[in-house]
Amino acid sequence: MSSSGQANDPLLVCEGVTKTFGSLRAVDGLSLTVHPGEVVGLGGPNGAGKTTFFDVVTAVTSISAGRILFASRDITGLAAHEVCRAGIARTFQLNAAFDSLSVQENIEVAAHFGYADRRFPGFAIGGAARQRAAAALDLVGLAGRDRVARDLPVLDRKLLMIAGAVATSPQLLLLDEPVGGLSPSEVDRIANVVKRLSAAGIAILLIEHVMRFLLSLSTRVVIMHHGKSIFEGAPSAVADDQTVVETYLGKAATSRLKAYFVKQPEMSTHG
Repeated sequence: MSSSGQANDPLLVCEGVTKTFGSLRAVDGLSLTVHPGEVVGLGGPNGAGKTTFFDVVTAVTSISAGRILFASRDITGLAAHEVCRAGIARTFQLNAAFDSLSVQENIEVAAHFGYADRRFPGFAIGGAARQRAAAALDLVGLAGRDRVARDLPVLDRKLLMIAGAVATSPQLLLLDEPVGGLSPSEVDRIANVVKRLSAAGIAILLIEHVMRFLLSLSTRVVIMHHGKSIFEGAPSAVADDQTVVETYLGKAATSRLKAYFVKQPEMSTHG
């Protein structure tokens, strides 16, 4: 893992990031920073450009304009595997895995191929990769490592994907809707995993529509709409912003969030 410079320096700096598809500006000049140790929540309605922004940062799709710096290095234009090996890992909305492999084998593959540049990567999993895989599985609390991935329930498939990302030893982890489709108790379990990852020193950029989850974990929140940022600030201020209320939350959700903050006034600092 490379050094990110001074503790107060931003880890990720996105300057005017833009992604166009023909005449559609899916991400429209978005500027955003993430500092070491932060959990930055990214919210907004469907179609706001959140996942496309993730895709651009992780080089899943090419950038149309703007610049991306990571740990003081310009990573604009790098390939996806180069971004991963630079120290940025991510998960996806769909629970991607090698279905025919076991839990352990899935994470070992991620630890081997996602960690460092290899001129002749081969297919033999070394001891160091096995150790990173085991540590990642311990960190997310995923048991039953001999289970085949195709047989895992939804929660464990999500944990498997997070563990695979963590096994690459990232400095920054991008989580795309990690609690979609989960029960309240399962949401709480993922929340505890995110807290452990943050406590382990991994900065996190988090997309989620479950606002209780997003706001309780984030140190700072950015709300997107039509590819732009319409709000950036403390989680406790989201429900007081009229633009956010009108374009995203609605009155009912706003009332619930305000009531939640009254009951838990400390939630804006990791709950």
